[in-house]
Amino acid sequence: MKSRFRKTCMALATGLVTSLAGASAHSMNLLEAYQLALDQDATIRASRATLAAGRERLPQARAQLLPSVQASFSRNTNDVDTTTPNFLGQDTTTNSNYKSFGNTVSLRQPLFSLQRYFQYEQAKDQVADAEATHQRDLQELIVRVGGAYMEALLTEDQLKLVLAQKQQYTALLDASQKALKAGTGTRTDIDDAQARLDMSLAAELEATQNKDFTRRQLEILVNQPVGAMSALNLTGFANLPAELLPLEAWLAQAQSDGPEVLALQARLSAADKEISKAKSAHAPVLDGIAQWNDSGNENVTRQNSRFVTKSVGIQLVVPIYQGGYVNSQVRQAVADKTRFEEALEATRRDLNLRVHKEYRGVTEGVLKVRALEQAVRSAEQLVVSTNKSKLAGVRTMLDVLNAEQQLAQVKRDLVQARYLYLMARLRLAALVGKPPLEAITEVAQAFNP
Repeated sequence: MKSRFRKTCMALATGLVTSLAGASAHSMNLLEAYQLALDQDATIRASRATLAAGRERLPQARAQLLPSVQASFSRNTNDVDTTTPNFLGQDTTTNSNYKSFGNTVSLRQPLFSLQRYFQYEQAKDQVADAEATHQRDLQELIVRVGGAYMEALLTEDQLKLVLAQKQQYTALLDASQKALKAGTGTRTDIDDAQARLDMSLAAELEATQNKDFTRRQLEILVNQPVGAMSALNLTGFANLPAELLPLEAWLAQAQSDGPEVLALQARLSAADKEISKAKSAHAPVLDGIAQWNDSGNENVTRQNSRFVTKSVGIQLVVPIYQGGYVNSQVRQAVADKTRFEEALEATRRDLNLRVHKEYRGVTEGVLKVRALEQAVRSAEQLVVSTNKSKLAGVRTMLDVLNAEQQLAQVKRDLVQARYLYLMARLRLAALVGKPPLEAITEVAQAFNP
């Protein structure tokens, strides 16, 4: 029995350790980073709160068109001194104390108010503005998350390349020293290799700092420590859709669905309603009023008197003159509308430019990646050929070092080009208003699950 119990405990412990090890070995992928940032990023949470606040404008404006009911209650104690002349012509003062009360319930229903109507219509535009602005923030989030994630991976890859290059230079330095002792090398070969090794040590320090900084950037976005990360999958990268719609289709989609344009269109429409609202301050306001009043007192002339009054009517208010205030408001609203018109036009032009840039970043980026892949193969062959030529006495150690450095540089360019291509896809999707989850899911296919 004890042996069985011990075996059970050991099995449970082993399972726990295995599960913990599996959890610690789990790599964060791009989609997980996005989901965490969507929940934890302070900027997007502030945007979500701003959206919630903006949505409240509509029920507030609607409430101005609905009936309002008020009730008031009062209880008073009155102390009255009354002075009257008596029959001899002398003033006589009498004092009386009594209580009074008043209860009032009133209802007011707007019947005609252009200002309130335009305020309600304006609130719809303001809600649309809040929705579009939040959508823009969501689009910016996928760019920020994608950028932070890929920068972290890029700096990791760059550090690996620097370490590999340092290892190569260390081996070349050792070979140069042995060649000098054997009488087949020169001191210059040693100095060249040592100089390259020293440069790689400095590059290693810089690459380590960059890696730590970019990792910290990502941790701030997801609000938790980041361990291992899912790396780039070359098969998934190659399987990304290479064909894009024509540029004109992307430009048209950006102008119709881009969140920046939608937000400014809503603001422009709200500014137009503001002009109408300002002009309507000259218009009369008609309200329906119903009131019930119950009041009474206990004075000496009327003991325990009580009055109940019920009234129903309308109230018409006609603005006549307000010192030029309304005209000034109209001019201000017209100027604001002009400002939003120009801002919208400027945004459209800038958006076209950015879409064009990112479109070329995608279409030409994939070509650049292919060219650099071929350049890496050529540089690798150059290293092999240069080493053989050195053994044959045709090339020197400096030629070998230059070939190694050229290979390392081309590899760095290739790694960077891949991430730049993926970021161009993300930014292009964000500019045209593509659903954020769909956009980042597509790019996430280029990484390990």
